[in-house]
This record gives sequence, C-alpha cells and structure tokens, in this order.
Amino acid sequence: MMRALNTAGTGMVAQQTNLDVIANNLANVNTNGFKSQRAEFQDLMYQTIRASGAQTGASSNLPAAAQVGLGSRFSASSTSYSLGSISATGNPLDVAIQGDGFFEVTLPDGTTGYTRDGGFKADSLGQVVTSDGYLINPPISIPTGSKAITISANGTITAILPGQDDPTVVGNLTVSVFPNPAGLTRIGQNLFRAGGGSGAATPSTPGEQGAGSLQQGFIEGSNVQVVEEMVRMITAQRAYEINSKAIQTADDMLGILNNLKR
Repeated sequence: MMRALNTAGTGMVAQQTNLDVIANNLANVNTNGFKSQRAEFQDLMYQTIRASGAQTGASSNLPAAAQVGLGSRFSASSTSYSLGSISATGNPLDVAIQGDGFFEVTLPDGTTGYTRDGGFKADSLGQVVTSDGYLINPPISIPTGSKAITISANGTITAILPGQDDPTVVGNLTVSVFPNPAGLTRIGQNLFRAGGGSGAATPSTPGEQGAGSLQQGFIEGSNVQVVEEMVRMITAQRAYEINSKAIQTADDMLGILNNLKR
C-alpha cells in the first residue's frame, strides 16, 4: 500500500476542518462581538529511512537525512481579537468596548462567563442583563421610571430617578482583562469561559490597567473580514482538490502494478 494514499487523506481531512472554521466565521459575520478564528495545522510524524550523519564510509557520512512525511493534522484554532465594526444604535444600554477586555456575566449554573457583546437590556426587575437574560457582574439595577441613563467611558452609570432633578449613580460597569485571551474557551451565546491557558481575569475600571474604554449607544459587531474568508475558502478548496489528485495518482500507480501480470 502506498503511503501517499493515507498521507493525502490526512490532508483532505485537514482541509475539511479548515473549511468548517471558515464556514463558522462566515455564519457569524453579523454576530455582535464575534471574534474570527483561523485553523492551524502541523505535520505528522516522519518515517526515517536514513538518519542524518549516518556513516557511509571510513571517512564519509550522510549530510542530510532521508525522511518521508506522513501527512498533516488540525492542531489549533487561533482567535483574532481585533476590534470589530462599531455601529451606533441609540439604545442607552448598548455599550461597546474600545480596546481590550470583556464584560463579565453570571451564568445560570453560577459560574462566570465573559462576552464582548454589549447589547444589554433591563429585565422586569430593572436588572441589567444580556440578551439571554444573564446578569452582568457586578449586578446593576436601573430603578423603574429612571430617565437620561448615561454610561461614561469609565463605566459609571448614572440616571435621573423619579422625583429628582440631578443624576444619581446607579452602578459601575467593569471590564475584565486576561494575560492570554487566546486561552479562553468559547461556549456559545457570544460567551467565553476562562481556562488554564487564559490566566485569571482581572476586573478593571474601563480605560485603566489595559482595559478598553466604553462607548454608550454603540455596539461592536463581528470582526470577520468576508474577503479574507473567501480567499481562505478558495485556498482550502484548491488544497483539498490537489490532495484528491494525489490519491487518484497513487490509485493509478497501484492499478498499473495490478496490470503487470496481465
């Protein structure tokens, strides 16, 4: 059996995974706060036929090894945390992070998640929640009947309460930063979970300690670049095609061997 059959097969599987990542990026081109991914690959083990430096005579040795590679595999998906497109919404509870960091939310099981989606809303109790109803952390409540809700660049939330003329501070938004955001784990619903590779979150005042500042009335969209994804898709398609050609060629060569005795 030719090595090329299995080797080219691993290449086709790798490109299928590559296309899966590209398709997910394109599917989320309009998802708030979505961060695009890029598939990364590595070569597999090598079969060493002759080692580099092997002695070929009394005073001579091989200057280079003779090795045959056995294919490739999907190794990781890297995330681009570049800023997505910022668009105005006019909603006073919509907030975009201009820079690094994540909003912290409390998940239904009591654990903590992190998101770049600042499309917040007030629930029936006046609590500020995500689109899925998850409370932000620290919790913030907007009193019923409040007017002129203002969120400053440093996260201070003020509102004019019923029966008052001057604004009152009703809460403070924080932004959490990580030593290695690439180590965060995606859990869906525009949420990430901290993992061993990300390091511990550091809740910070927006605009300080490396955290981005806030912009009220704006929302951060996806950072997916459609043109780049289309180029990657074409590249993946051609790589898949050329690997299939390698399998066809190996099959043709095996067919020639089978026909030698005819």
